[in-house]
Amino acid sequence: MGTAGLQQLEQGQHVTGVEAAWATPDFAEIATPAGTLAIGSARTVALFGAGSARPADNHTAIIEFLVPDVDADYRRLRDAVEDFVNEPTTMPWGNRSLLFRDPDGNLINLFTPVTAQAVAKFAG
Repeated sequence: MGTAGLQQLEQGQHVTGVEAAWATPDFAEIATPAGTLAIGSARTVALFGAGSARPADNHTAIIEFLVPDVDADYRRLRDAVEDFVNEPTTMPWGNRSLLFRDPDGNLINLFTPVTAQAVAKFAG
């Protein structure tokens, strides 16, 4: 796994508070109740098909994590994240969101529902 992949994995572990499970030296997963973040090397991606993914080339997708307290996560991550897009901000649809870029340039959104409608949406 290259340096950017290791940095992405380390940041993923720090953000989620979950230790990565390594399947091979080229592939690891960070499993949370909300989903699994899989990070692989260029050799791993080639198994899916040549050119199926390109490192540091994502400008269209946002990886989102529902968290209990986005403001607490911001305070916890302030010194670890290099590229914040915004500070925690309440969005018009009722989520309080914190956006930043991981070492590979992917946009990450940590969000907490704060309005009654948003809380109800994620309640069950």
